[in-house]
Amino acid sequence: MDPSRISLRQFRLPDVDDFLKWASDDKVTRYLRWNTITSREEALSYLQNVAIPQTYRRSICLDDRSIGYVSIKPGSGNDKSRARLGYAVSAEYWGQGIATAALKMAVANAFTEFQGLVRVEALAEVENVGSQRVLEKVGFLKEGLLRKYGLCKREIRDMIVYSFLSTDMIK
Repeated sequence: MDPSRISLRQFRLPDVDDFLKWASDDKVTRYLRWNTITSREEALSYLQNVAIPQTYRRSICLDDRSIGYVSIKPGSGNDKSRARLGYAVSAEYWGQGIATAALKMAVANAFTEFQGLVRVEALAEVENVGSQRVLEKVGFLKEGLLRKYGLCKREIRDMIVYSFLSTDMIK
């Protein structure tokens, strides 16, 4: 995949049909905390009320068409020095290096965008080996297993925690 075709940008309402294409796929949303989007109206509402207003939720674009997202949520107060990373990519583009390229861009931006940020954390479910590989390719360090840690789709699941520090090098 030519990396120049991959970009990150804010979501826009005209992304609704591209967003719906991947957000309506159960394979894509399986490990996400939000449910599969089932209609154009629901997709539009999600973009308007969740994706667009968030401080850092970017559309992962291929040739400027939305094929996924990456979000970075900084902590507040005493947790201001760390942020949580989340992402998803259309199943149609799995295994092509797009998620890896997008996360490299997002992580590089995070340390300049958020004053005082020292650590970006990511959680991956034990079964989500593909996501673990992506994080490791970016340069995240696997720190350990958090047993019965994350609630997803009404089930408390084991999660692996990864970190990337401001002093780490993107691979």
